[in-house]
Amino acid sequence: MPYLTTRDDAEDWLWLSLLPNIGSVRTQRLLKNFGSAKAIRGATEQHLAQVLGADAANAIFAFDGTSQIRVALEWAAEPNNHLITIGAPDYPALLREIPDPPVLLYGKGQRALVERQCIAVVGSRNATPSGSETATRFAQAFSTSALTVVPGLALGIDAAAHRGALNAAGSTIAVVGTGLDRVYPARNAPLAREIAEKGLLLSEHPLGTPPLAENFPRRNRIISGLSLGVLVVEAAIASGSLITARCAADHGRDVFAIPGSIHSPLSRGGHGLIKQGAKLVEDASDVLRELGWLGMAVGSGASDVVDESELPSALRDAMGFDPFSVDELAVRTGESAPALMGKLSLWEIQGIISQLPGGRFQRVL
Repeated sequence: MPYLTTRDDAEDWLWLSLLPNIGSVRTQRLLKNFGSAKAIRGATEQHLAQVLGADAANAIFAFDGTSQIRVALEWAAEPNNHLITIGAPDYPALLREIPDPPVLLYGKGQRALVERQCIAVVGSRNATPSGSETATRFAQAFSTSALTVVPGLALGIDAAAHRGALNAAGSTIAVVGTGLDRVYPARNAPLAREIAEKGLLLSEHPLGTPPLAENFPRRNRIISGLSLGVLVVEAAIASGSLITARCAADHGRDVFAIPGSIHSPLSRGGHGLIKQGAKLVEDASDVLRELGWLGMAVGSGASDVVDESELPSALRDAMGFDPFSVDELAVRTGESAPALMGKLSLWEIQGIISQLPGGRFQRVL
């Protein structure tokens, strides 16, 4: 499709993305027929009607959007704010493959992350402490292994996954259901600020868009579309996380689920996915192995195979062979707990250590 390589002005793509009551599918039809945002904007009402019908053509022809476009361009001129159009070379390649990709994404933070390979981590907003700990640990392992972690900035599992990913170099993308000049939920405002500094906030919604209920299921297709696969940590039967998992299956992406207690309502969604063919996983290495990513870690701008022999002897001695906590190892080594968590996640993937109940670890090799 020719529009994928054109360099149309941001103003034209903004205009196209702001068209009222058109939607992603019909926007893709316009692009297929006209080739670019600029060509659509310059088309006659008659030509538009031949593609979408008279009513839609009349609405498009009558749309101006000048004030919204001006506001967006002013916002994009600020440091670390981005407009990522489907015509841009760095538009996420996997997202472009879904049936209804957004023609424009608003980004705030580290734009280069959209070119990274990603893994989605989602789950319940009402997560258990154990579920949150699991999401943090898995996300940190993924981020340590050069995968960018993609949740949706919700409370619970999403927030825990973001925090885990921020502790390592793969970092995180938060796909939100509002305009990027708003944060929802408000309780995650400090987390959103940290993601804007170290990761990337991403939205298809124009500035000023409030947290409308219908926007959150729609954003799940972006979470899935960006990712090689989706991991569901905890989810009830009616969880929105299952929408993301369904999107992943529709997009031909891997779906993973962590099993839980048969007595917990938050296990039923994941168990249902496993019954339907999702891959049951018990640790991060299960996911990385399925993705062909096992043994990868962030290097100088690329992914390098990690040699298990690189574990320093001083750290081996500090671990010993008895169970230990992160805080205990921090005291023994003088390193910070967050820094050690990233290393422990990687060593667990490599089989050097194993995690025990209660968040403790034990050296295996």
